[in-house]
Amino acid sequence: MRILLFASLLAAALTGRCMAAETLYDQLGGHDGLSRIVDRALTLYFTDPRLHADFDNINRDWLQPRFYAFFCKTTGGPCVYKGRAMAPSHKGLHIDQARFNAVVEDLQTAMDESRIPFRTQNRLLALLAPMERAIVTR
Repeated sequence: MRILLFASLLAAALTGRCMAAETLYDQLGGHDGLSRIVDRALTLYFTDPRLHADFDNINRDWLQPRFYAFFCKTTGGPCVYKGRAMAPSHKGLHIDQARFNAVVEDLQTAMDESRIPFRTQNRLLALLAPMERAIVTR
């Protein structure tokens, strides 16, 4: 039995299929998958009437690469996020719980449309949940 296990591990290592844990970034589809999710989420944010006041004066071309880098870094991807932390980024915006919930709902819709499994979605939402305290200020 030990020989079979050793042989399987050796074969996986030699073929490049090591049993390394997949990152959340990988589970979201890597660069292409995360790009689709970010693009769709931003489209929803910019068109969601519940969020109009929050996104009306934001340049999407400016926001998109920052949003992507944030999610990429947060999920274990190879990106560097150089943006501000959540509290300074949202200071003075007076975001209430309903608008925060709308952002989360739109993100979930983007992930659903990208066919991201529910369990993977929950892993991302669990990473983002602690940021609610820094974002919701009213």
